[in-house]
Amino acid sequence: MNKDLIFIFEFISGGGLNKVNIPTSLFCEGFGMLRSIIMDFKAIDCEIHTMLDSRVFFLSEFLLADNIKKVNSFDNYITIFKNCVNKCKYTFVIAPETSKILYNLTKIVKKHDRIILSTNLRGINYGTSKISTYKIFKKKKILTPKTYIIPLKNNKLDLNFILHKFRELKCPIVIKPDDGVGAESIHYFENEPQILEFLMNYNVKTEKRRKFLLQEFIEGKDLSISLIGTPQLNTNPIILSVNSQYIDIKSLKSEYIGGYTPIENYNDVIEKLMVITRKLNNLNIEGYFGIDFIENKNSFNFIEINPRLTTSYIGLRNILNFNCAELIFNSNNNNINNFEIDFPYHSYFIRIDFYFNKNDNMKESHTDLTHTLIKLIPEFVTPPFSLKEQNQFSCFIATKTKDLYASKIRLKEIIEIIEKLDFTVITPIKTELS
Repeated sequence: MNKDLIFIFEFISGGGLNKVNIPTSLFCEGFGMLRSIIMDFKAIDCEIHTMLDSRVFFLSEFLLADNIKKVNSFDNYITIFKNCVNKCKYTFVIAPETSKILYNLTKIVKKHDRIILSTNLRGINYGTSKISTYKIFKKKKILTPKTYIIPLKNNKLDLNFILHKFRELKCPIVIKPDDGVGAESIHYFENEPQILEFLMNYNVKTEKRRKFLLQEFIEGKDLSISLIGTPQLNTNPIILSVNSQYIDIKSLKSEYIGGYTPIENYNDVIEKLMVITRKLNNLNIEGYFGIDFIENKNSFNFIEINPRLTTSYIGLRNILNFNCAELIFNSNNNNINNFEIDFPYHSYFIRIDFYFNKNDNMKESHTDLTHTLIKLIPEFVTPPFSLKEQNQFSCFIATKTKDLYASKIRLKEIIEIIEKLDFTVITPIKTELS
């Protein structure tokens, strides 16, 4: 019996940035998602094809793929991408919405008449522009923060417009790209001097003339929903879980480091969320996608739609009572039987950065060190790696425990193991566990 051939492409680790430096934080998340989804599709006996940047090809041993194409700095990754699409019946794309990267890659798959297992073009269109998403939420009468496109004046963000809206809203604001991903390029302001200082030093040209938005800041818990859209079955989107997120936008550099799933008050919020997400049913979004929202005083402010596999999947797959990739595959083939979602486990999914305390040459090679750590800490999803500084490492872990308390205990144990090996953990994670 022939196996189903699936091409799984993750932009950051798969060569999409083969001609520029790879951001460590984005690679941690990207490789973690790639490795996780490959494992899950492999578990349902599919033949997996993928791509990997030559600079991180040493991590190929951790991928359960049957065929891995190396992407060198001189290669045109799109050419390799098209060849891989042609060889496989199915394609699953993980890529940022920025500059319509996700849309254009998915469109290539569509043009080659291959089956798309990731989010469809319609769903990607809804999520690529945050102002479009805002208008959808408003039209559907879904609570969402007030959001405005910032006009340009002499190729700069219009200061008068920003100050006017700030005074009108009478609350902190954020300025962010219309097509941003995660916590990328989000700037938080509490007062006018902060806004003036930012605009004095900020040149919109450095952002390649991207549209920027001004949005009222809603204080509350940063949460997300993981869903699978099944419009072809004429059913509401399936809510897989509700996840907590660690997003720091009040520091100089906005940052997302992970989260945990499910949230503590899952049963209290799920019924309310089902009523809200039902309003999005006629958008006809297919495949796996996410929605970010803020919980504030028993109200939910929807922020944006993420039309792709999200980092939460790394933890989500550890808590469900079924293989999520199988559900994704079956939903595309209109073959979802009755099933009940249950959470027998809990998971923290989070990036950890650490550096070696000794300045002399390390006794072990990076490869040996990685294998040593993985033996001690099986929760590594993205193994410890170093792309820039010789002694600084990053990784992404996902726990699998019985509850939130046990996850916190295990996470503390992981940090202790790393520090006993003469490393110093530098990711701002300890404050989240106190």
